[in-house]
Amino acid sequence: MKISSSVFKNGETIPKKYGYKNGNISPPLTFEDIPKDAESLVLIMDDPDAKPVVGKEWVHWLVWNIPVEIKEFLENFIPDNIPQGKTDFNEIGYGGPAPPDKEHTYIFKLYAISKFLDLEAGSEKIEIEKIMSNHIIGEARLEGKYSPQ
Repeated sequence: MKISSSVFKNGETIPKKYGYKNGNISPPLTFEDIPKDAESLVLIMDDPDAKPVVGKEWVHWLVWNIPVEIKEFLENFIPDNIPQGKTDFNEIGYGGPAPPDKEHTYIFKLYAISKFLDLEAGSEKIEIEKIMSNHIIGEARLEGKYSPQ
């Protein structure tokens, strides 16, 4: 299973326009080699480097019930029928990188799961992780770095 982006490679810098204060548009993402028995996909983007500053991993994006037939998200576009959760910006949808102190690493985690999640749009990461925990059949990561202006 693999997640990638056409605008940055794993471990490289995420372009500025995808930052929270610089356009806040979601980057294009491609999903490959999804397990055959997967029913849906879950995408979680967070910032573990925020923990020393704010006391927790900062949640930037939550998307679930992505049909396995969807192989990519275009830049700044998520189909309307796919639910998104509440970020730590207290907003629903994508919240781009916004490190308060220094360069941070942002992790896009893609999970293949064996069911669709019975959750309302606006749900939070803890709820999503709890419901999907026993249904994960594959996962992939994409990491990008981002520095404050």
